Amino acid sequence: MSDIDQTKLRKIDLTLLLVFLGLMRHRKAVSVAGELGLTQSSISHSLRRLREIFADPLFLRRAHGLEPTAVANALEPNVRHVVETLNNTLAAPDTFEPNNSTRVIRIAGRDNILSRLVPPLVARLGISAPRMRLSSLELGRDAAMRAVSDGDIDFAIGYYWDYGKDLLSDTLYTEEYRVIARKGHPLFCGDLTVESYAGARHILVSEVGDMTGIVDMTLEKIGMSRRVVASVPLFFPALATVAQSDLIGTLPKSLVEEFAPLFGLAWRAPPIEIRTFTIQALRHRRDEKNPFHTWLLGVLMQCARIDRTPLLERPVAPPA
Repeated sequence: MSDIDQTKLRKIDLTLLLVFLGLMRHRKAVSVAGELGLTQSSISHSLRRLREIFADPLFLRRAHGLEPTAVANALEPNVRHVVETLNNTLAAPDTFEPNNSTRVIRIAGRDNILSRLVPPLVARLGISAPRMRLSSLELGRDAAMRAVSDGDIDFAIGYYWDYGKDLLSDTLYTEEYRVIARKGHPLFCGDLTVESYAGARHILVSEVGDMTGIVDMTLEKIGMSRRVVASVPLFFPALATVAQSDLIGTLPKSLVEEFAPLFGLAWRAPPIEIRTFTIQALRHRRDEKNPFHTWLLGVLMQCARIDRTPLLERPVAPPA
């Protein structure tokens, strides 16, 4: 910053620049005072400060008003540029035009969430933002929050119960649970009771390899427990494992109702009351007023509200 005259910069304020441009335009102090809502004495004081800063009279008094000097004429385009740049900086952000954008959307979440949101998101991009692309990552809770904070992704999508003051949360949808088993499993031959449910062999989905979860905490409250014999980090391996074994799983309802038919699975409502949970879209506070992030959040909310028909129940397109 050795080439910047900090002494002069400290003497400048925006009002001085507006007075200068006003005098260049009107050539009369009274007109500038009326336009800026200042007194004529304030205009005179500002002009004295401008003359001191630029070491030039800037405006000479004539019978018809004030005549700018050569220095004033030379300064005018630069001063106007400074004022316009500052005005644009202080103005509200421009609106986002998805149809013309070539941005890459970056989101992260678990596989069950991406399976719900990515298909309708891709479909909407094809219609309203055909030049944009989508990059999605399968990240756990902590890794996704770090990626948002570091600016590596636009949104982290999942269940976040503690996300700190620098992240903003918007609810996309509320999720509940369903119990899955292979078709013909003895557990589903009769009524699903708490006793038969707790006595079955379970699979658990845990990104960190835990062998206990929300179901275990719920059973513990009523003095019961279950046996978890396998833990997998993703939901689709859980679906595949249940389809090829006598294990049962307790997984998110939206995942089960759409994809369990593909694996030949049956499902029931749990015989215990397991709390619901919200799926949220997290973004960084720095992007709160970013028009792109505002637009993307709206699209994600639209995708989350779609009533999904299970894949096996959807009509098959005729052959081409």
